[in-house]
Amino acid sequence: MGNAQFLTEQLQKHFGFSRFKGDQEKVIQCLMDGNDTFVLMPTGGGKSVCYQIPALLKDGICIVVSPLIALMSDQVAQLKTKGIKAVQITGGKSVDEISTLLDNCSYGNYKFLYLSPERIQQEWIVERLKTMQVSMVAVDEAHCVSQWGHDFRPEYRRIRLMLDAIGERIPVVALTATATPKVQSDIVKNLNMEAHNTFISSFNRDNLYYEVSPKGSKAQTMKDLISFVNKRKAFLSKGG
Repeated sequence: MGNAQFLTEQLQKHFGFSRFKGDQEKVIQCLMDGNDTFVLMPTGGGKSVCYQIPALLKDGICIVVSPLIALMSDQVAQLKTKGIKAVQITGGKSVDEISTLLDNCSYGNYKFLYLSPERIQQEWIVERLKTMQVSMVAVDEAHCVSQWGHDFRPEYRRIRLMLDAIGERIPVVALTATATPKVQSDIVKNLNMEAHNTFISSFNRDNLYYEVSPKGSKAQTMKDLISFVNKRKAFLSKGG
């Protein structure tokens, strides 16, 4: 278990932030203690930091399962710019290329291996994962596990089989920005998360609001919008 000051120092060192947002620090503490953790956090709430920091502090490699190829590519690129070894294995790579990447993960002191759900359906890849020292498994877009979720992916059901194949008990963190209580329960059940901790963050955004205004003429509407933008610019220029 890492103390608060040390974890904040790691946040500053690796990601340039001076303090945690919301439940980030609590989630990190749970994973540092080796506990399964369920995280429901809005988009932009900093879910990736929740598993990236403990993965950096633990021995071994963190396996991240995500269906979002562009997001994986972006995260891997960002980690590399920080000098952190990370790799992604998605579609479009030959068996030889994948084998070389897995060798790098096993012997090259890599900290993150990002996998698409389709890749964990390949038994030979899972067999290779069994030879690695895995620190934790992060399941991004975890609602895809649930048949009650809006984006159910049958391939996600093999995550549990992958965990069983690895053998050793390793912490699992399930992360999503959208899950009803029924979906949350289904995620926990299908990932067999033992004595898990649950963190549900508020979706309120202080910087966002809705406003309904009476509709006037197009000319008047444009004048009102221009006036609003100009006032906003003036406000921000004064440090507001």
